[in-house]
Order: sequence, then C-alpha cells, then structure tokens
Amino acid sequence: MSNILIIKHGSLGDIAQASGAIQDISENHKNDQIFLLTTKPYFDLFKKNPFIHKVILDKRLPRYNLIYLYFLMRELKKHHFSKVFDLQNSSRTNFYKNILFPKADKIIWSSSVTTLPSDKDKEEFDKISVLERFDHQLKESGLHTSNTIKPDFSWASTDISEIKNFFKFDKYILLFPFCSTHLTIKKWPHYNRLIELLLNRYGDEYKIVTAPGPLEINDAKDINALALLDNGRALDISQLTSLIKDSSFVVANDTGPAHIAAHVGSNGLTLFGKHTTAYKVSIERDNFKAIEVTDLNNLSAEKVFERLTKSLS
Repeated sequence: MSNILIIKHGSLGDIAQASGAIQDISENHKNDQIFLLTTKPYFDLFKKNPFIHKVILDKRLPRYNLIYLYFLMRELKKHHFSKVFDLQNSSRTNFYKNILFPKADKIIWSSSVTTLPSDKDKEEFDKISVLERFDHQLKESGLHTSNTIKPDFSWASTDISEIKNFFKFDKYILLFPFCSTHLTIKKWPHYNRLIELLLNRYGDEYKIVTAPGPLEINDAKDINALALLDNGRALDISQLTSLIKDSSFVVANDTGPAHIAAHVGSNGLTLFGKHTTAYKVSIERDNFKAIEVTDLNNLSAEKVFERLTKSLS
C-alpha cells in the first residue's frame, strides 16, 4: 500500500470541478491511502469526501516564511508519497514540486506542466476547458477516467431540514446576485427586476431566496428576496450545497455557487459577460446552462425570465 497526495487549495468553484478527478484518482488507487492538501476554508469539507482518507492543512503563508515552509515540507515528506496529483496547478504548487521532487516526471508528479501535450505550449493548452485539462492530465499519468469530465459534488451536502422548516418554504427559486468586489465585471445588475417578474408570474408557488456569503450579508439587503442565514451567519459550504441541490431553479453570476449548481445536477442558468466563456470554465451541464453576452448590463431581466420559465414549464 502506497500513500498518494492530491493538492487542491481552492477556490469553491474549483473544488466542485475537481470532485470527479479526485474520485478517479481514488478509484485508480483502491489499495492506497489518499491524502489531500488544502487550505483552511475547505479543510473540514474535504474530511467528508468519501474518496479521501486524510486531509492536510496548508496555511499558505508567504514562501519566504522559511520556518512554516520547513514544517510543511517535513509533514509532507514523512508520508513518503509515491505519487502527487497537483490539481491546483499554480506557481505555488510548482514551487512545492521543486522542493519535494525536483527531478520528478509525470509518473511521480502529475500536473498540467508535467503532462503538457508535446504539440502545445502552456498558454495554448490553457485555452481548453478546465475539465478537459484535468482529464488529459490524469490520462497522461496513466489513469483510467470515468468521472473527471462529469464531477458530482453531492458528497458535500448535508441535512438542512431545520433551516427549511424555520423559514417555512419547500419549493424555491435560488438567486446568487453577488460576486467578488474585485470582479464586478461578473455581476448582473437586474436581479430585482427578475424577482418582480417571478412574483408576478408565480406568486406564492415558489419562494424567491438567496444565500449570501459571509461578506455578502449586507449586500443581500438590497435584493428583494429572502436571505437565508443560519442563526445570523452565512450557510457553510455543505448547507449551501444542499440548498442548491434541492432548489427548483438557480440563477447565478459566474461564482462558486454556480459551479456547485452545475455539479450537483441543479436546474438553472448562469450569466456570463466577456470575462470568460462557459466552455472554458466547464460550467454547462444537462440541466444547467449559460447565457453569454458581451455586456451583462445589457442582458435584460425579461430574457433571463423567458429562459427560466421555459425550463420550469
């Protein structure tokens, strides 16, 4: 029995996307112990993943913090990993490779760099979709893949019956009108108009709800929907996943919750401006689609409403 290390630091949407790759790594190493290196926001979450045996915390302190780096490397080296699957594929994890396995090829250290196709450079390779890149990486590392292209994030869900009972709702349409403050290009500005259209069409048939993150609770006051909190706090990732999974429909900006919705089988729409494409981030699934426009300001609530009602009918 060998020890296998997977590295996945974040972010939320990326964690959901990597679920299939993690499952495939585990299923190709059924007699081995699977370890996962991640950051604090996802440490407890990954403990629930049925394909991981042990989770290791990376505080991601600055690389010049030599004391921290020494103890992290000591922790990793003591497990004598026979193989590392770098699913983060960042400059930081490549730095870790140069310390742990400086001469390793794709058989020892699997990453987008070590498995790069011979006919493409990194910039060209990164133009293909996230899930296709994961799939190529694992296959080039000798793995059979059957889940990487179709990740299932349902393992992250939990029981939220108490929250539903407290807020007294069953059927609901879930909106995610938020985005990072430094990525406002992703923010569609017409959610309140969409809510008005939904209320006029459906009345009390569907509750209109949203689930703000810790930094979005104040912003939720500007949205004319029920903001779901757990005793005044933002829902944790498992609660959020269940809320998304059980919804009748999701409308979201291109953020972490949209990727969760895509990979738990939710019915919904995500709204894209020119910041990227739905193909590149692998977000479209059978029941979850994207509306792509050049300028989100010019995407009308009526158009989103039309797509939504067709899906619900």
